[in-house]
Amino acid sequence: MANVKTTFMGLELKNPFIAGASGYTAHVDRIKKLEDAGASAIVTASLFEEQIQHERFRLEENLHQFDNLYAEMTDFFPKVQHAGPKEHLLWVRKAKESVAVPVIASLNAVNSDIWVEWAHQLADTGVDGLELNFYAAPAELDRPAADVESEQIEIMKAVKGKVGIPVCAKLSPYYTNPLQFIKNRYAHELSEPGEHRVPLRFAGLLFGNIKGDICANRGIHTAAHAVKMILAGASCVEVVSTLYRNKMGYLETLIREMEQWMEKRGYADVPAFRGKMSARSNRDPAFYKRAQYVKGLLKADYLG
Repeated sequence: MANVKTTFMGLELKNPFIAGASGYTAHVDRIKKLEDAGASAIVTASLFEEQIQHERFRLEENLHQFDNLYAEMTDFFPKVQHAGPKEHLLWVRKAKESVAVPVIASLNAVNSDIWVEWAHQLADTGVDGLELNFYAAPAELDRPAADVESEQIEIMKAVKGKVGIPVCAKLSPYYTNPLQFIKNRYAHELSEPGEHRVPLRFAGLLFGNIKGDICANRGIHTAAHAVKMILAGASCVEVVSTLYRNKMGYLETLIREMEQWMEKRGYADVPAFRGKMSARSNRDPAFYKRAQYVKGLLKADYLG
């Protein structure tokens, strides 16, 4: 039987299929089912800065609701606890304790202090890694693109300096030059919220040119899609939409079909074919710069 083990962020994975952050990874019972179905790792549902700020706003309101009353009257009221995001931390800890596969916490913030503070608190739950969801919606006409990138770079540095576990960045392709940004600043995850062809192209261009691992995300619905990502250079993939469409048990099908594909072509393990269709492995590097690059990579001959 083909060996489908791989690694990501220094974590050993029993196969390349990671269950990405979603409603499925927001409940411990479903997380257990994902593990049973074959998920090699779990990315927990994200903690958003809006949740943190909302709870802080509510706390501030509650703390001052008796400001105009006599001081002695407030003694009759119980203390107000800032519990919302704290409950998320407790839940993440419980999720980590409930499964044997690696658990990666997901954080989606905006302000630097929130990124650092809550990355540290999530790391303290015992998770195996952190996924930082970087996203910037342009709202200032005069702000240079370099400022946005520099800010995210500094956040990554600050988080990595605060926690002692692996950290990856989940990125969109909407940077002036995503390849240069990733190569010089990040060494981990590339993500794209559209179809799989965009991250497929970037995986092929990045393979062999960065020190870290590549995890492809979005639009990966079949084992063939996952195989293409690995051929391009990804170490693993995150799947979400296909689990909603085909239910959690579909993970077993994805793993089995990948094993069958490998056995049919004589690949003993994942490293044997990872990056074989990357730009670095192509005899004609200019091929990757042409508009038909993706079309050539997805030829049926490779995956039929």
